[in-house]
Amino acid sequence: MLFRRIILLVCVLALPTAVSAQGSFLDRAKGLLKQQGVGGSTSSLTTSEIASGLREALRVGTERVVGQLGRVDGFNANPELHIPLPDTLQKVQTALKTVGASGMADDLELRLNRAAETATPRAKELFWQAIGDMTLSDVEQIYNGPDDAATRYFQGKMTEPLVASMRPVVDSAVAEAGAVQAYDEMMGRYRALPFVPDAKADLTDYVLEKSLDGLFLYLGREEAAIRQNPAQRTTDLLKRVFGASG
Repeated sequence: MLFRRIILLVCVLALPTAVSAQGSFLDRAKGLLKQQGVGGSTSSLTTSEIASGLREALRVGTERVVGQLGRVDGFNANPELHIPLPDTLQKVQTALKTVGASGMADDLELRLNRAAETATPRAKELFWQAIGDMTLSDVEQIYNGPDDAATRYFQGKMTEPLVASMRPVVDSAVAEAGAVQAYDEMMGRYRALPFVPDAKADLTDYVLEKSLDGLFLYLGREEAAIRQNPAQRTTDLLKRVFGASG
C-alpha cells in the first residue's frame, strides 16, 4: 500500500497544475514517508527525486515488458502469448493436413509471431509519453484502483493511439517476416483442393490485436511486481525513493 500512497502524493507534486499547492503537499508527503520509514531521512530526498522515482518505476516496468516480448521467441516460444493462426484459417490448416501440406500453415504461424516480436518495441516510446501526460484525475484513478490500475489506465487511454501508431509498423513487420508471401502460398495450395469453403484473414489486424493483448497482460504483472516486491526496484533511484520497506 505504500507504493500507492507515494503514487498519489508524488504525482500531484509533479503535475504543473498543482504548483501553487506544492508546499502543503510536500509537507504531507514528507510526513507520510517519515511515518513509513522510507529511505531513512526524508530530508535527503527532494521533490524532484521523488517525482523522478515514480516516473522511473513506470518506465522501468514498460521497458522490461517491451524488452521481454520484443525479441526473438518473445511471443513464439511463450505458451501464454504464442500467436496461433486466426480462427478463420483453422479450416485451412485442417484441410492442408489431409494432403500432407500442414507445414505451410506452421510456417505462416511462425512468421506471425516473428512479426509481433518485431513490432512490439515501438510501444515503449508511446507508453513513456503517456507517463508524462498523466493528469491529477488519472493519478486519483490509479491510486484508488487495484494493483493493475496503471495498466488499465494505459489500456483505456492508449489502445486507440497504439493501434494507429503500430498498424504501419505491424504491416511492415508482417511483410518483412515473410508472412504475406507464406499466406498467399498457403491459400493458393488450399484453394486448389476440391470442395473447400472460402477463407481469408487480415494478418495485420490480427497480429496487432494479439501483440497488444500480450503487452497489456505482461504490463499488468510487472506493475504488480513493482508495487509489491522491493527486489523489482532495480535502479539506485528506485531504491532511494521507495526504499526496502515494501
